[in-house]
Amino acid sequence: MSTLLQTASSPQPDAAPPAELPPLVDACALEAYPGETMERRIAHGDFDAQGKAVQVLNPRGTPPAITLRPMAPRPTSLDGRTVYLVDVRFMNGKSFLEEVQRELAARLPQVRTVVRQKRGGYTEDDPELWREIEAQAGVVVMAIGHCSTCAPAVAVHCMNLEERGIPTAPLVTTAFPDLVRAVSRKAGMPRLRFTFVPHPVSGKTAPQLRDYVRGPDPLTGETVIDGILRALTAALAPEESEQGQLQRPVPRLLGAASEDDLHTLFRDAWWTDGLPVVLPTPERVAAMLTGTRRAPDEVIGRMRPTQTQEDWSYTVEQVAVNAVMAGAQPEHLPVILALAASQQTALHSSTSNFASMVVVNGPIRHEIRMNSGVGALGPFNHANAAIGRAWSLLSRNLGGGAIPGVTYLGTQGNPLNYNTICFAENEERSPWEPFHVQKGFERNQSTISIFRGRTYSHMLEIRQKTWRQQLLNMVGGFTPVPGTGLTLLVEPLVARALKEREGFATKQQLAQWFHDNSTLPYETYWDYQLVVNYIEPLARKGAEPFASYLAQPPDSQVPRFADPEKISTVVVGGEKNAYWFASDFFHLTTLSVDDWR
Repeated sequence: MSTLLQTASSPQPDAAPPAELPPLVDACALEAYPGETMERRIAHGDFDAQGKAVQVLNPRGTPPAITLRPMAPRPTSLDGRTVYLVDVRFMNGKSFLEEVQRELAARLPQVRTVVRQKRGGYTEDDPELWREIEAQAGVVVMAIGHCSTCAPAVAVHCMNLEERGIPTAPLVTTAFPDLVRAVSRKAGMPRLRFTFVPHPVSGKTAPQLRDYVRGPDPLTGETVIDGILRALTAALAPEESEQGQLQRPVPRLLGAASEDDLHTLFRDAWWTDGLPVVLPTPERVAAMLTGTRRAPDEVIGRMRPTQTQEDWSYTVEQVAVNAVMAGAQPEHLPVILALAASQQTALHSSTSNFASMVVVNGPIRHEIRMNSGVGALGPFNHANAAIGRAWSLLSRNLGGGAIPGVTYLGTQGNPLNYNTICFAENEERSPWEPFHVQKGFERNQSTISIFRGRTYSHMLEIRQKTWRQQLLNMVGGFTPVPGTGLTLLVEPLVARALKEREGFATKQQLAQWFHDNSTLPYETYWDYQLVVNYIEPLARKGAEPFASYLAQPPDSQVPRFADPEKISTVVVGGEKNAYWFASDFFHLTTLSVDDWR
């Protein structure tokens, strides 16, 4: 089952007796996040369009209905039951569960406990383990929700086990209560019984973890071990057994007495990027829609901020609303629709601070006067800036994203999120084939190529003696995991020097060189935390090339970039100097723009 995430609840103590929790409708019908007040006012009709002096179209997408799922009945006692302490393989989860096991043994010596590590990465299912637990009539304590993906994963696994009749006690750190409550609410199990432990758990000693287990849940004051036992044995409240559907309608039109009131609405509802927007009046949206032949009510995609969140759907008109807000022109709309139809968010939620990039190729670059030369990566061109901003706004509004702490978890954030990186490739000054041609398109086709990453470094010139080591130094800080790639943004002067002087006849040859020469010592490679999280489970399941990397001798070198086909080069710049950027961005997809004219 796909799992959902959208917004946070107010900080109600999940470990309080069920009867003290607020009514289910309050927990599910309205979202609670910094824009909650405006959302509630809209739901109560304060911004109904009829009779208002100024009317605009709602920039929000359409969230799915919530299907309520009952939790598993609880045993009155754990006597005769097996408590499975399941580690999802993140940070110090196994060590923490071993301390839970010791405390349970001291309190309930008659109860059998088993510590098990779930197979695969923390988001992967483990049907074999679930069947074993079910066959043993076991109950589950699962840990540890410690990041923006493993915390929802803990919630997801526990909800699926609850649906199979297995009582669970999910453990999450205090950094992620809003996130996991939102996950469980949108997945239809709003009363999932979380116990929260101090953050962080990583790096703590066994005595410190033992103090966590015996100490208070910082959100409720109840001891963590008591919260676990109550989660597993307290009888279900009526709300925890409810079934049915909760709809979340979105009004098409909104209205207010003045433009200032609507600007306040958009800002306070968190529908902007913090900067003023162009109000999407019906007239402006109708003018924007002249940029495409597609019908306004055509549903063109679904988007979510990250894997464990819910899909919101959206129409051509809803995309056009966000294009107006960004200050785009009708001629820009085909590019913006292609971005929306990609179903890739510009605001991917991860504690590791992702940003996004779009590269435009083909004739449309000139038709809409995009910049591929001097300052192409900066705020110096209307089309570049408006398209990038529109993608960011539609990702926020149509995909249910960008609520810090709930649907956006970048621990520091990324300044590239302000407008995303949006530019055209300088095909005319490049000595190599354009990027979209590499991906199977013709030169006369117009495309977008979408990338995701975190950061970049830069270098000047291709030095004759030491260029090899300088290139390797430039990429030396990039973490070697799937989801971290290598994309080179090179000045035309650099591209020609690489081809004419160093013999890289194609971009593919340059990619192969980085794959072959950028390596890490075996021990260093396998000790990266993200490698432990993502690559090691793949390697142990036999996935190549990682299984072969794991089988290498300890004194060997491991390629930093596993797949040379995922190393990209894009030529951009105005030939003022031989600069270039190396980024950890990776290519997601290349799509046609012509389909959206």
